[in-house]
Formats: sequence, C-alpha cells, structure tokens
Amino acid sequence: MTGKLLVILTGLISFFAFGTFAAEPRIQPNQDEQARTVYIFHHPVVMLQAKFGLTTPEERVLRIQAVLRSLNEADLREPLDVVSVFRYNQPGKLILLNHKPIMLLVQGDLDEGDDLTLDQAVKNVVSRFEVQRKSLKDQYNSSWIILSVVKTVVSMIGLFMLFYGEYIVWRKLRRYYQHKIIQQQSWLPTEWRRFLGPIESRIFGGIFFLTGCIVAYFWLSWIFSLFPWTRIWGSSLGEWSIHVFEEIALTIVSAMPGLFVITLIFIITTLFLKLIKSVLNQIAAGSVKISWLHPETVGTTRKLFSVLTWLLALSAAYPFLPGANSLAFKGISVFLGLMLTLGSAGVMNHAMSGLVLIYSRALRKGDTVRIADNEGIVNEIGMLATKIITRENYIVTLPNAVVVSGKITGLNSLNDDGGINLTTSVTIGYDTPWRQVHAMLELAATRAKCVCSAIPPVVRQLNLMDWYVCYELQVRLLPGESLASARNELHSHIQDVFNEFEVQIMSPNFVLQPEAPVLVPRENWFVPPAVEPPGTTSKRESLSE
Repeated sequence: MTGKLLVILTGLISFFAFGTFAAEPRIQPNQDEQARTVYIFHHPVVMLQAKFGLTTPEERVLRIQAVLRSLNEADLREPLDVVSVFRYNQPGKLILLNHKPIMLLVQGDLDEGDDLTLDQAVKNVVSRFEVQRKSLKDQYNSSWIILSVVKTVVSMIGLFMLFYGEYIVWRKLRRYYQHKIIQQQSWLPTEWRRFLGPIESRIFGGIFFLTGCIVAYFWLSWIFSLFPWTRIWGSSLGEWSIHVFEEIALTIVSAMPGLFVITLIFIITTLFLKLIKSVLNQIAAGSVKISWLHPETVGTTRKLFSVLTWLLALSAAYPFLPGANSLAFKGISVFLGLMLTLGSAGVMNHAMSGLVLIYSRALRKGDTVRIADNEGIVNEIGMLATKIITRENYIVTLPNAVVVSGKITGLNSLNDDGGINLTTSVTIGYDTPWRQVHAMLELAATRAKCVCSAIPPVVRQLNLMDWYVCYELQVRLLPGESLASARNELHSHIQDVFNEFEVQIMSPNFVLQPEAPVLVPRENWFVPPAVEPPGTTSKRESLSE
C-alpha cells in the first residue's frame, strides 16, 4: 500500500506557481518560481523563498516531496498540526501530519509586499493542504471510488436516455410540422417554404442540441468532481463556464450603446432611401423632369444610389460594431481588400462599361441592334454583360467592355413606332436599265406583308462595280416583325420579281458573260418537292395578261 501511495504521490506532486504573492502561489510563474512551488493534485499549495544555510528553496521543495512520498494511508487519516519552532536563528511554523514534519515556513518565505503575517500565511497553507489531504485520503477509500463509479455509470445511462428522448421528441415534432405544411396550416406563408423549408423542426433541433451540450457539460464537470484525481478539472470547468457567462454578459452590456447607434444609422438610412426612391419614381413616371436624369436610367440610378448610401452607412457604423477593433475583424478586412484588389480590375472594367451603356442610352431593352457579328433583340443590360436574343433564338452574352469597345448599330432607335429599317442589296448588270431595277425592287417591297406600306421603300445605287451595279433596298418593317423572317420574305419576293421580268441577278461574281440570262422560268418556280400556295396560279395568270 505504501509503495502504491509513493507512486501516486510522485505523479501528482508538481512545482508551479498560481497566485499573487510569494509564499502564496503566483498566477503566471516563471521557470524559477515553478521550481519553488509545491503542487498537489494540480493545486498549488505554497511557494518557498527562504534559504537555510546552503539549502536553497528548490532543495527544500525536493525534501518536502520526499516526505510526502513517505506518507501512508494511516498518516492521511490524521489532521494537520502546526507547531511554533525557532530554527536557523528565526522563528518558524512547522506543519506536522501524524506527528511527521511536512514543511517548515519562516518569515523569509513571505514576500515583502505581502500584507500577511506568518500565522496568516501558515493558516492559508494548512487550509489548502487539508483540502488535498482529504482528496488523497479518498483515493484509498474503496467504497468512495466504487460509489463514484456507480454514480458515473448511472448518470451516463441517464444522459443517454435524455439524448434519446430528445431525439424521439424531435422526430415527432418534425412529423407533426411536416403534416401541418402538407395541409398548409403552418404559421409561415407557403411561398416562404422554398427558402426556409421545415424551419420549425430545425429550431427545435437546435434547441435540443444546445440543451444536450449544456447538460453534458455540467455532467462532465460533476463526474470529474467525484474522483480525487480529476477534481481540479471539475472545478476548472465550473469556473470556466462562469467566466464565459460573465464575459458574454459584460460584452452584451458594453455593446448596447454601439448597437443603439447602429440601429439609429440603419433607421436614418432606410428613411433617406425611401425618400429618394419616391423622387426617382416620380421621375420615371414623368411627373418630375431633371435634365441630366432620364426615365430609362432611373432603375440603375436607384441601385447605384442605394449601394453608395449603404456603403457610407456601413462605414459610419463599422466603429460601433462589437469587436470592430479585434484582430479577427482586421484580418477579414485585409483579406477582403486583397480579394477586391486582385479580382476587381476586370470586373470594374465591365461594370463601368455597363454604366456607360446605360447612361449614354446606347442600348435599351427590346431594341434591335447589331453588335459585331451578332444581330438580335436586347434582352438584358446588366452591370457586367449585355444579353442579345438572335434570330436563331440563341442568347448571346457580350461583356460590356466588348460592347463599348465595338460598334453598336441600333436598327430601330430612331423609329417612334418601334418598326425596324431593313436593308438588303443585289448586284445587277449594266445591260439592265437602272430605272427598271428600281421599279422591280419597289414592287418586291410592296408584295412583302411585313413591310409598312405607309413608308415608301428607298432604292439606292451604292457602287458601280466592274461587271454590275450594286443596288440597296431599304424598307420599314411593321412593329413587332422579326428581322430574320422579314429578310427571308423580302428576299423571296425579290427573286420572284426579277425572274418574272427575266432579269439576271449577278451575285455571286462571274468572269464570263453567259449567252442567256441566268434565271428561273416561271413554270419552274414550284418544281417538286416545292408546293404552290393557293391563289398563286390566278395571280400569275393576271400578271401574264
């Protein structure tokens, strides 16, 4: 039994400082102070300072350690005694355990700044040692250890039953709320469900999980306090939780003025933005006119103004945020700044190009435009890219920087009715009178149903080439007509008219003039598998007559 005690005491006695004065353990000891401090079961007992002859305080601690190793179970059952002695030419207090000297404390062990007397210091040391003596005695008490093990097992079973009960209750609550959601009887609107989902079961699950963590924490602290080797951990857990709760409460109280200022800034910013929004809505409706602000740009202006206002509000509220001066906030700020610096060059180029497009009103949603090789209807003008729906019903996304750097052709920007100007060209030989070509192109335009009859077609001679003349036909399409389908119909009528009057279209280029005009006879217009539309025969007979 004595050997077992010596092994346990050897592992449990350490030398650290944990207090505020010499002779009283220090809070943050250095290496020398650790060597002069007696520590039992992770608890500091005393720190020695006096030197007896050639015996240093460190050697005194080693001697005390040797005495403690020699104690047996019978010694630990006896209380501590204190005897006044006179040693080394100075008065001292000798602490005895079962008539065995444990340690000697003298006036030199006290710090000069300590207000304690020798008797008071000895009383503190004895009280600490007495607590540890009882812990040392409990480790030899088999009934106490067995009872502690039984309590641990029973409490562990109870803890698992609590967790299992929480899980069963959570499953029932989840089924209950799922049934409520299916019957549309929940307290949340149905349209919110796709964003929030079964939020009720998640809330209860979070509450149960938090409750389980708190119960497990206090259970672990209680279990540690049952055994003499781990009692310090139990008390440390309790002290840590109290300290955490105190820190949280103090943090909340200290953050209240800042949160009040942040709330005030948020309210003022919201009211200011509502006022600006009402003014911009009147500009968009035409009630209020500002020379530099057009109704088409009101939406973008509102977004920009909101972003800038909230950025200013965030800058004003940032110093009042809890933990704004902490290293975590500073690290996040540096990280975000680095990310913006590295990645914002191209993004800002496209964003500024988008602002140029919007405020220059070069493009509007619904316009028919030609940008580089892309021709179609503008579907969206975003901050970073512009989307166009082509004649193939494809969506082409063009970066705003590319759009601004190139040529933008608006096909209907000057037409108030929304009609599109369609142009096409043909090349006809010099042997055909140009007046006849003009008339044929105008006739083809009048036959096209997609062309607006109120606007007469325009024919231009663009170039006098080596072998032929290049003619251009410009027509106004009816509002809502597709550019691709209108071009297809107009080209069909141009071919029919030129074939009717036996005039050869000289595209593509040629080298040798053919003996006969290259054209399609009227009787071959609908060669199978082509099908002649109803009414075409009578129209053709009337033309021949």
